Amino acid sequence: MSVVAILPRILGTLFYYSPESEEAQEMISQLPSIPDLFPWSEMQLVTNLCQSFAEVDINAGLAYTYATLFERQGDLPAPPWGSVYLDKENMLFSDSTEAYCRFLEKYELELNTAAKDPEDQFGLMILTLGVLMESENDEATIELLAIHLLPWAYRYLELVGEADKSHFYAPLATLAEQFLREVQEAYEVTPQPLELFL
Repeated sequence: MSVVAILPRILGTLFYYSPESEEAQEMISQLPSIPDLFPWSEMQLVTNLCQSFAEVDINAGLAYTYATLFERQGDLPAPPWGSVYLDKENMLFSDSTEAYCRFLEKYELELNTAAKDPEDQFGLMILTLGVLMESENDEATIELLAIHLLPWAYRYLELVGEADKSHFYAPLATLAEQFLREVQEAYEVTPQPLELFL
């Protein structure tokens, strides 16, 4: 796997899989290396964020925080699906999800997940971004960012930061925001100006 794909793989995995999962445990162990994986413009901020992960007890309530932020149980303070932000009724599997599914089909991208999550789940989209960046498919990368991810991602990450009580997901959200801003600038992406409903 190329260095370009490692960072979105770490972020996507941690925004999708339970912290108790084997996949997430492997990525949590990679967090200290994040400052070295990317030419960050805000290197000190990223370094501080990564140092803060060392102070979090992964076994103390992180699974509960994950459940309150990512699993479809009750009112989620920061729903991780794009359609919730882009649909007037905050519905899953709305028109924006269908548009994203057409995007995946267009570029022959398949999501292999055990869960029945909508395809526009934030972590899954970051994992897809990593695949596109690694394959150097700039056209698809820009389309994913401009149309399907960036119109709602920053709002989502803001809500994660406000809702996190574990002191793990808030810095992770800040890290993801920094990464997306760097990628947005590198690919010269202007997000589609879509109205948000959350």
